Amino acid sequence: MFKKLVNRSLSILNLQLVRKSRFDEEKKVEPDPFVYFDFDLVFDVGANEGQYARSLRSKGFRKKIISFEPLPEAHQILNVKSQSDPLWVVHERVAIGARCGKSLLNISGNSMSSSILNMLPTHLEAAPESRFVGVTPTDLISLDSVFTSYVRDCLRVAVKIDTQGYEFEVISGLVESLPRISGCVLELSTLPLYENERTYEWFFDFFKKNGFVLWSIKPGFNDCQSGRMLQFDACFLKDKLVNCLARNES
Repeated sequence: MFKKLVNRSLSILNLQLVRKSRFDEEKKVEPDPFVYFDFDLVFDVGANEGQYARSLRSKGFRKKIISFEPLPEAHQILNVKSQSDPLWVVHERVAIGARCGKSLLNISGNSMSSSILNMLPTHLEAAPESRFVGVTPTDLISLDSVFTSYVRDCLRVAVKIDTQGYEFEVISGLVESLPRISGCVLELSTLPLYENERTYEWFFDFFKKNGFVLWSIKPGFNDCQSGRMLQFDACFLKDKLVNCLARNES
């Protein structure tokens, strides 16, 4: 009765009472630091089918994206999705690591959990659909080996790394280029999910020692039975960049 009276009163003023749904809240675009700080280029390492690049575009990033993906089928899809975007470049099919050479890539049932490293039982128990179903050979390069050919005169460069336990090797292959990198987003594990994987503590220490600050953390992969967080995305920004923002806001 009360609702009818309210709607009748509002109709006199040509207004309407509308209930706000959870969907309306979910449609809000989450801010991205690479957009906020006006980055010039993002290396998208472990692009899969382009989910991260398309998410960046939806958040307003209009600069260069360079994607790397070693899975044959995912790389083909990546090429198709990037065709209409002249600033989205897909590198030839390769894996990124600490050196240049050859390697074997384990293909997972869900594609996204594919890795050069062997999977540990902890991961398999939490996500049975990630079980390896095949192997494919791939060329292996370091980011240092292609960095200057893509970066050129770009001032603010970022790296996104999602390589399923292989993040340490990717970082090891960009040591020479690190002084020119101002931001990094990478997926980190709270405990090893792949053989020889470094967990989040190593990366927190590494970035702190190299002049980066932790900007944000986004929850990722959880054990669906225990609720324990197994992976999360962490964003690190050069402290000079953050300090510059602080001075401008003061």
